[in-house]
Amino acid sequence: MNKLTIIIALTMTILSKNMAQENPAYQIPPESIMQLADYQRAPQVSIDTKKNFIIFSYRSTYKTLEDLNQVEMSMGGLRINPVTNIASATNYINNLKVGKVYGNEPVQVKGLPTNARIAFITWAPDETKIAFTNTSATGVELWVLDLATAQAKKLTDAVLNANLGNPLDWYRDSKKLLVRFLPIKRLALIDSKSDLPTGPIVSESNGSTSQNRTYPDLLKNSVDEANFVTLTTSELYNVDLNGKTELFKKEDMYATISISPDGNYMLVTTFQKPFSYVVPLNRFPQVSKVYNLNGIEIKKVNDVPLSEVIPKGFMAVRTGKRSMNWRADEPATLFYVEALDGGDPQLKVTYRDAIYLWKAPFSENPYLLTKTIQRYSNIVWGNNNVAVLQDEWYDTRNEKTYLINPSKPGENPKVIYDRNFQDVYSDPGSFETWKNEFGKYVLAIDKNSLFLIGEGHTSKGQFPFIDEFNLKTLKTSRLYQSSYTDKIEEIFDIEDYKNGEALVRIQSKNEYPNYYFRKFRKKNDLTQLTYFPNPFESIKDVYKELIKYKRADGVELSGTLYLPAGYDRTKKEKLPLLIWAYPAEYKDKNSAGQITANPNEFTYPYYGSFVYWVTRGYAVLDDAAFPIVGEGKEEPNDTFIEQLVSNAKAAIDAVDSLGFIDRKKVAVGGHSYGAFMTANLLTHCDLFACGIARSGAYNRTLTPFGFQTEQRNYWDAPDVYNTMSPFMNAEKMKTPILLVHGEADNNPGTFTLQTERYFQALKGLGAPARMVILPKEQHGYVARENILHLLWEQDQFLEKYLK
Repeated sequence: MNKLTIIIALTMTILSKNMAQENPAYQIPPESIMQLADYQRAPQVSIDTKKNFIIFSYRSTYKTLEDLNQVEMSMGGLRINPVTNIASATNYINNLKVGKVYGNEPVQVKGLPTNARIAFITWAPDETKIAFTNTSATGVELWVLDLATAQAKKLTDAVLNANLGNPLDWYRDSKKLLVRFLPIKRLALIDSKSDLPTGPIVSESNGSTSQNRTYPDLLKNSVDEANFVTLTTSELYNVDLNGKTELFKKEDMYATISISPDGNYMLVTTFQKPFSYVVPLNRFPQVSKVYNLNGIEIKKVNDVPLSEVIPKGFMAVRTGKRSMNWRADEPATLFYVEALDGGDPQLKVTYRDAIYLWKAPFSENPYLLTKTIQRYSNIVWGNNNVAVLQDEWYDTRNEKTYLINPSKPGENPKVIYDRNFQDVYSDPGSFETWKNEFGKYVLAIDKNSLFLIGEGHTSKGQFPFIDEFNLKTLKTSRLYQSSYTDKIEEIFDIEDYKNGEALVRIQSKNEYPNYYFRKFRKKNDLTQLTYFPNPFESIKDVYKELIKYKRADGVELSGTLYLPAGYDRTKKEKLPLLIWAYPAEYKDKNSAGQITANPNEFTYPYYGSFVYWVTRGYAVLDDAAFPIVGEGKEEPNDTFIEQLVSNAKAAIDAVDSLGFIDRKKVAVGGHSYGAFMTANLLTHCDLFACGIARSGAYNRTLTPFGFQTEQRNYWDAPDVYNTMSPFMNAEKMKTPILLVHGEADNNPGTFTLQTERYFQALKGLGAPARMVILPKEQHGYVARENILHLLWEQDQFLEKYLK
């Protein structure tokens, strides 16, 4: 054998190994990572407004592959288990405990189903009971829990239809529920694989312009349409607390049901045909009718056609009545919004939207309440004289908050806040609500004052607050502001206005978040409600610091730096650095440079960051700021690549200036748009030794009508789309990259195909790449087997290319 033959044989052997398909068994990460990943999740907490009961809801830290390996049908934007008739991705609670708010240890709820799979916990209006569903092997059951006795009771067999979400609503008297049942004479589902088609699938464009995003799980054919009808059709039954059932309405495709505040009417919306193959179910035709409690139709109040064609832009909306619901402060008054600009943000008009009121029993016509200069965003009702209205405009990032008087229709609203909604330092907070006589949440109005709760981000740190807003002067006065500099105090709501008591949650980097009552008017004393321990004691001595730095153009940046426990910051041993980030778009440098990260946040390692690897001898810069700014007429993405590289260089320079890292051993990683960022950084700069990109999109021509916050389509800005697409620049990639994706990703734009095609391009061009497809996973990963293997893959990759 001559020398050339030997070289060729050796080369072919190496290539075959480098290009071989691997199918490894599931692996687990090293012990230091496993110790953090293998923990028990703390329960979720829910407290009634009377401060009598506290409910603890427990669920497993991870799902299992068996949980994901279920029968599934995808249609109209839904993913449904047709056997159990509930969303296939439902996160189930497996245990409940109940305690007194000021009592002792919570008690175990008695009578729960074996191997409970609980969902849709819903408080009764009188807050003495909760209803919930349990998913058995054959379907969804209705259960009720009496809180005083901590006794659960099954009300129905597995006959509920939860395919469109929560299948139950309490009546105002708390004595019975309105529940969606599977039809008694339900049609059988059609197997599209066994039935031969009767003709081709035809779609047609009528010449109208419409920019629809790349929606997942759409209807594809007539079989899907028939199955969609079968799966979404329900009968409405009244069910009392003894399990007695009574038919209320015959079968239909019930989309939403809302009972009026006084309990005398219900607004029922149903899906109609024709369906669409290009948009999801929320844009299918819908009809809304109001019924009385005897099921008699009072008025057809809305008829929405198929909404396939909507103007271009984030502020575009359909024409006709939208956002219809009951006014929370009146017995039975509907409100709704209508566009005054045809739903087209490109048109120049004085007013964008109008808000109307319509009183039951709807014998009179609706009447105009007010108009908004920008697109309607939200309204919080208070009483007949006070409501708070918001409108917004995305292009300018502007948000206006108004005070309106509902008893004076047509009166000009009073502007109380006019701000950039990305300017977190100027955020006045959110208006606090309480329950009124109807059991509905309305503005908390006490002695001519409203109340605001804010997150309190400032240039000097985070200091959450409670403000009192005077309705006459429109001025605020501060009732309380957290003064912690070594902890975070989150303020959830005011529980007692007279005595000044708020529900808060306090945490530090080593103190697990726990709930307290804070008396804020006088002594500011605390009453602890929960005592959840820190499950991550092994990293309690890790060094953690919020570092601030600037990129070349002066934009302020920040990130949370972690160093291994015991690391000597005086000797400054050079460590490899891992950067985890996610880009965000802004219209001004001031907002882009504001800091919301808090170093006192509890250190909670999870698969969505690199924090695990601080136990493996790495320095970690977590949540590194990667703003993309476009001021004036410039769009952020016009200089996306340049700003991305500038952000990365500034981050590496900042940590390197501290003397802790070897800047030749830096890796970057991200998920979704962070994966897109990672691939672009490895393609367009030489700052990194390797990168990890998970569940990203890499070819923007496959999302031609916009992505993330990009409103322009591909034909408006082809250079932007092409320049930003790593797939289009795959020949430039020379840096090792680990590509990971869920096999069943249902996030718009990040279909699994994106990673598969990008890997094929990299492989064909000889780039060093590894692709891992996680079985059964969607956009976020949930199965224990997959997450542990992911951590192993990442550790192996980093050890190989960084250490």
